Amino acid sequence: HATGYKQADNMRTYDSRTYEGAYMAGVIAGKMTKSNTLGVVASIPIPEVVRNINSFTLGAQSVDPSIEVSVVWVNSWFDPASEQQAAKALISQGVDVVFSNAQDTPSVIQTAEEAGVYAFNLNSSMKAYAPTKYLGVVGTDWAPYFLQSVEAHLAGTFAGASAWLSMAEKCVFVTDWNPDIPADIVAKITEMQAAIESGAFSPFTGPITNQDGAEQVAAGVTLGDDMILSMDWHVKGVTTPLPK
Repeated sequence: HATGYKQADNMRTYDSRTYEGAYMAGVIAGKMTKSNTLGVVASIPIPEVVRNINSFTLGAQSVDPSIEVSVVWVNSWFDPASEQQAAKALISQGVDVVFSNAQDTPSVIQTAEEAGVYAFNLNSSMKAYAPTKYLGVVGTDWAPYFLQSVEAHLAGTFAGASAWLSMAEKCVFVTDWNPDIPADIVAKITEMQAAIESGAFSPFTGPITNQDGAEQVAAGVTLGDDMILSMDWHVKGVTTPLPK
């Protein structure tokens, strides 16, 4: 069960740490923006989507702390018309880099291309739909995990467990970088990927302040998986209130 929480002897749950790639996308967005206003078209306000927005924001603010992020929630995993409207609404606000967070259609990417605005997306490549303004994808490759699970079943060793897979396990990846991205930034995120994979760096290392201006994570402290899995707050700089 993808992103589930119940296991049994014959049932596993699995998820990916897409927030690792979202941070790297944020670094690039922070470099590419001229308006210092980024936008996210977001699916449903659950922790896995919230943490991607927060990580994307923190990555951008590592380039310029004054950067702000506006979010439009479409409250659906698949609604091309609403996603397109959300992207247009963000662009009308002056957003010049859009992150399509958990949409399974190219509607956001196509809208950004037509408006001359840079865009990222989550899960699978949408480069074909935005040949000039596509900045890249935070992708997920489940194949190694699926194969390992099938092999365990065939060997009679399958056991219920929970897996939260990362860049280190080659489940989360970033690719299709736009040639407009400066070489020094590509070098920076390449080094950052190595640090994330080695465990030397986590996007959720303090100090981190929440939307209300209160310290959420103290300096030098890294959030544990339990806090990341249940994330229900936005970092400072995300200007849109989190739906209740």
